[in-house]
Amino acid sequence: MELVTAMTWRKSVPAPLIRAGRSLSVKAGGASAGLRARPDFILVGAQRCGTTSLFRALMAHPQILRPVLHKGVNYFDVNYYRGERWYQGHFPLAAVARARTARQGPPRVFDASGYYMYHPAAPERIAKDLPAAKLIAMLRDPVERAYSAYQHEFARGFEWETFERALDLEGERLVGEIERMRSDPTYESFTHRHHSYTRRGHYAEQLAVFLELFGPERLLVIDSEAFFTDPGAEYKRIVDFLDVVPFQPARFDRYNARPRAAMSSQTRSRLEDHFRPHDEHLEHLLHRRLTWRT
Repeated sequence: MELVTAMTWRKSVPAPLIRAGRSLSVKAGGASAGLRARPDFILVGAQRCGTTSLFRALMAHPQILRPVLHKGVNYFDVNYYRGERWYQGHFPLAAVARARTARQGPPRVFDASGYYMYHPAAPERIAKDLPAAKLIAMLRDPVERAYSAYQHEFARGFEWETFERALDLEGERLVGEIERMRSDPTYESFTHRHHSYTRRGHYAEQLAVFLELFGPERLLVIDSEAFFTDPGAEYKRIVDFLDVVPFQPARFDRYNARPRAAMSSQTRSRLEDHFRPHDEHLEHLLHRRLTWRT
């Protein structure tokens, strides 16, 4: 009830006032950066795989604390040039965090961005700044993820082509973008972030980097299909992975789902053919069968 009331109140506040308040809070947070908690774990993605629903479920745990202002700090992807003090300013004061979770155990503070997993520089940045962090990745059938991402970007006005045309243009749109992103930390690639429908679904390539940097014991991979089918069991896996007290939210809601027209059978077949070797690579990497392929 408190969460719903807070969300309703935020929606009633004018956007310029919210932005001004956030700016002041970040500045104040940066000034006290040395006193603030650092993230213990990071939800690294992937986009349109149910990460918002998982984020809300994590927030319900009495030992887990989110960033102070909003879900997406987006530091290790598009805001890294702002510096570590800016990042620290988004998290609760360490003393306050310890007091809030004292009855359950030490706090587990987390960050989340659906773009961290796909951004070419984010894994190395996380490993450099938070070498002891644990990572959670949430994956979905890449065929469904690609179409969901397209519908999401189209609804926001970031896409204007048909889905089939956007797939045809993807490679051309992305030419040179990764090189520019790596050479200029201040450069935010619109096309890389908003027009990567198939490449974001190359999960094995992305997770291999995290596994090399962090090792398999610090990376937990959740299938979104399994999470929405049996959320209690998947949530328990997360609780065990994070070494927090046993807990189950009162309910598991689904957020950010969009109604959409059916994908054409020709386009579906095209995407299934495209993703088949990538899914096989992922199964080999994770040593298990993927939910969407069983």
